[in-house]
Amino acid sequence: MAMDLDAAARRKGPIAARYSGAIDGDFVVFLIGMRINRWWKPHRWVPPFLAMGPMLRELARDPDSGLLSFRYIGKLSFVQYWRSFEHLERFALAPGGRHRAAWRALNRAGGDLGDIGLWHETYLVRAGAYEAVYSGMPPIGLAAAGRIEDAAGRRGSARRRLGLETGEPDAAPDRAAAE
Repeated sequence: MAMDLDAAARRKGPIAARYSGAIDGDFVVFLIGMRINRWWKPHRWVPPFLAMGPMLRELARDPDSGLLSFRYIGKLSFVQYWRSFEHLERFALAPGGRHRAAWRALNRAGGDLGDIGLWHETYLVRAGAYEAVYSGMPPIGLAAAGRIEDAAGRRGSARRRLGLETGEPDAAPDRAAAE
């Protein structure tokens, strides 16, 4: 019997199936983080450290913000999925917005740029130019940002999910060899 992936996703726990994540249209993957280089200078790193949570909570509450999903990935870093670069940029540059205020405060504080390190990477992802597979995992990454789909049959391999191979799949591909 096939598993109802939509019902499994709503439970928020691990899904006992092999599945894929999909997002309609283009989207943006944004990685952002910080590094505390001088722990003995908390006046430099505490404000930006404390600013991220309220920014993300505010964005998550606003469906029009364009933030699809985010996840803490360790080492003071996050991965974020955005509907478009325009949404991300609108948030970053919004006059009176939390990000702009935090960035302004950091710049005004001055000090040695080596006290903390801040970084981000932005990836513009074209529709269908990605693939993902999960097994025994709760919805994370693309699956949390978009929707989950069965990773079998026509979507049973990375090559097929990327659209690089078409036609009928083999009857029973070896999972260990396929991924």
